[in-house]
Amino acid sequence: MQTLTETHLRRLETGLRSLDAQSPTVRRWGARLARVLSGGGRLLACGNGGSAAQAQHLTAELVGRYRDERRPFAAVSLHTDTSAVTAIVNDYGAEEVFARQVRAHGRPGDVLMCLSTSGSSGNVLAAARAAAEIGITTWALTGPSPNPLAAACDEAVTVDAPQTCTVQELHLAAVHLLCEALDEVIVRAARTPAVAS
Repeated sequence: MQTLTETHLRRLETGLRSLDAQSPTVRRWGARLARVLSGGGRLLACGNGGSAAQAQHLTAELVGRYRDERRPFAAVSLHTDTSAVTAIVNDYGAEEVFARQVRAHGRPGDVLMCLSTSGSSGNVLAAARAAAEIGITTWALTGPSPNPLAAACDEAVTVDAPQTCTVQELHLAAVHLLCEALDEVIVRAARTPAVAS
């Protein structure tokens, strides 16, 4: 009989295989995000609960650094401005808490990262729809597919794991893979000498 630890680790191992199969997508996202951020665009990120923590982890890695030394990039986690969050919820309802901020901060060409373990969080779905309306690229990190958020976004990485905690752990791995791919592009570009014309 497996212990709880062994069971948890087996679920994580199975989920990692699911994530590994989608790692080319995450690497492509990292390269695309490197171009967006280097060109003056920004990343917006949103999620609820543990997914909010993962969104904030992602933006912290971009504003600070992941591993390699590089310049800071514009990245905003949409749950962190408590005055804006509480005002929007009070005046417009919880469904609009991220969508209204997307409309305020987002510009065409930016990227919105939507995180939801269920893939059905109403306020994250509303943010994805608002982003699409103004020309922002939308990416989703979710739990098992199919789900509404994966369908609503331009692209999605869906983690095949049965429990929320496992999905969240795998989302953190995906966040780190994304940052690693971004840094690889940025650092490589910084090391490549400019060609004189």
